[in-house]
Amino acid sequence: MERKNIFGLTLDELETELLPLPKFRAKQVAAWIYQRGVTSFDEMSDLSKNLRGELAEKFFVQLPQLVKQLDSADGLTTKFLLKFSDDTAVETVLMRHDYGNSICISTQVGCAMGCKFCASTLKGLDRNLTAAEMLGEIIFIQNFLRGTNEKVDTLVIMGTGEPLVNFDNVIKMLRLLHEPYTLGLSYRKVTISTCGIVPAIKQLIEEKIPVTLSISLHAPTNKLRSEIMPINSAFSLNEVLKAGNDYANSTGRRVTYEYILLGGVNDTEEHARQLAKILDGQLASVNLIPVNPVDERNFKPPTHNATQKFFHFLATHGINVTIRKEMGADVNAACGQLRANS
Repeated sequence: MERKNIFGLTLDELETELLPLPKFRAKQVAAWIYQRGVTSFDEMSDLSKNLRGELAEKFFVQLPQLVKQLDSADGLTTKFLLKFSDDTAVETVLMRHDYGNSICISTQVGCAMGCKFCASTLKGLDRNLTAAEMLGEIIFIQNFLRGTNEKVDTLVIMGTGEPLVNFDNVIKMLRLLHEPYTLGLSYRKVTISTCGIVPAIKQLIEEKIPVTLSISLHAPTNKLRSEIMPINSAFSLNEVLKAGNDYANSTGRRVTYEYILLGGVNDTEEHARQLAKILDGQLASVNLIPVNPVDERNFKPPTHNATQKFFHFLATHGINVTIRKEMGADVNAACGQLRANS
C-alpha cells in the first residue's frame, strides 16, 4: 500500500485517516507535526513504539526541502529556496523587524499576471501551490526559528504568484494556520496582497476573516496602469478602487495600496496629485516602494528627491502614506525580485 503524506491535513481529516484510533491520537500527531516540527513518527514519544511503527507503515510527514539559503549582509533578511515533491520550487523570505519576525510566502510556482517590473512573472505560471505546500513554507521557517527560541509573528502573502487566483487553497491554508493545534496565528497578523482580482476581493469579504488587504496599484490612471500591469485590462482602476473601498467598509480595516515608484514613469508630482484625488475619502493608506532592480527589466528607481516629494505631496493632502523599508535587495529578496531560483 502506498504511504500517504499527512502534512497539511486538518484535525478532522487526521481523525478520519487514523481511524479506528481514538480522536485524541490525531491531536497528539497534529501537535507533533505543526507545533513541534517533527517529521518522523519515531520522535513522537507519547505514542507507543508499536503505534509509531504502524503509523510509519501507512503515512509520512513531508515538508518542502531546502535547496538554498541566502542571508542579507545586515542579517535581517533570509531567503530560502524550497523544493516540493514534484521538484518545483519557490522562494520564501524571513524578515526580522523590531516588532518581530515576518515571513513572505509564495502562493504559486511562477505568475501569470505579467507586471512589467516584476521578476516573478518572467517565466509565466507553472501551477498553484496547495494549502499544504503553503503551510509547509511557514512551518519550515517556524522550525528554522525554533533553534533560537523565536517564532513567526506575522505573515505577508506577497511572494511569487497572485494569491487571489489561488483563492480556495489560500483560504484553506489560512484557516488551518489559525487553528490552535497549528500555530494559532491571528488573522489580524496576516496581509494578503493582490494586483486587483475584483471577484476574489468580493469573495474575501464574504469569508469574514479580518486579514489586511494590500492592493498593488502602481499607477493613478487606467492608461498608465494598463501599460505596466496587464491585469488592468480585465479589472479597471475604478473597479479595483471600488472593491478596495467595499473591503474597507465591510471589514473596518484600512486597505493598503502599494505603489512602486518607477523613475520617470509614475513618480512625478502630477502622478501624486492624481493618486491623492482617486483615494480621497477612502479608508486606505499608500505604501511607496522605490522599484528594486531586476536584471531583465529596464526600470530605474526614482531619485531620492522624487521619492520625498511624492511622499510629501500625499502626506500634506490627507493621505496616510509610508515609504517601505528596503530589506534583502542584496540577495534579491525584496519586493518584485522573487522568482523560482536564487
